[in-house]
Amino acid sequence: MATSSSTDFEPNVAEFVEEAFERCGLELRTGYDLKTAKRSINLMLAEWANRGLNQWTVDQATQTVTEGQTDYTLNSNVIDILDCSIRRNTNSSDLDLQMSRISRSEYLNIPTKSTKSRPSQFFFNKLITPVLKIWPAPENSTDVLVFNKLVRMDDADKGTNTMDMPFRFYPCFAAGLAYYISIKKAPERVVMLKQMYEEEFERALSQDEDRSSFRIAPYRTGL
Repeated sequence: MATSSSTDFEPNVAEFVEEAFERCGLELRTGYDLKTAKRSINLMLAEWANRGLNQWTVDQATQTVTEGQTDYTLNSNVIDILDCSIRRNTNSSDLDLQMSRISRSEYLNIPTKSTKSRPSQFFFNKLITPVLKIWPAPENSTDVLVFNKLVRMDDADKGTNTMDMPFRFYPCFAAGLAYYISIKKAPERVVMLKQMYEEEFERALSQDEDRSSFRIAPYRTGL
């Protein structure tokens, strides 16, 4: 049996848009069609972030603390902090201590935020420019915060761009885009395409889970 021996299928934005229009029973004709579809893509990616479907964008980062400083500004593309540890070098060996995540109200209710010790708790303040808050305040300027951050997926800026996602999520992306476009251009297909999208989304979400007894998930309580 002859096979292609090829594994380079990677549709660009314009090809995904064309697929979505075809599912809506439409033809991609104008520059505005592509423009409105790209806007739908970026809105859908925001939805994915809110629903926790982008674990492939998890990136580990480090931040050396400053004695007495509790607030550390992060890049605006950081959506969430999944976990955080404080690393201390002792006898030429790194020792990581897992920190506990607390809610906004729990952080606000800490009466002595300036108390210095080894940080043991953190709060992620989801501002436009997010801030990682830690407590107690660091007792030195040598410890290092080690954390897994969930970052925003790249926007669909140009039709020739490819999307920032693994191959297995292509069906969900195509189905979701078709649904989003149908809301604007093919209302008679909205119900059908929404059902297809939700089925693909659940399938993709199940594939996005960590294959272990413990799953890292975005923190939502109280924010």
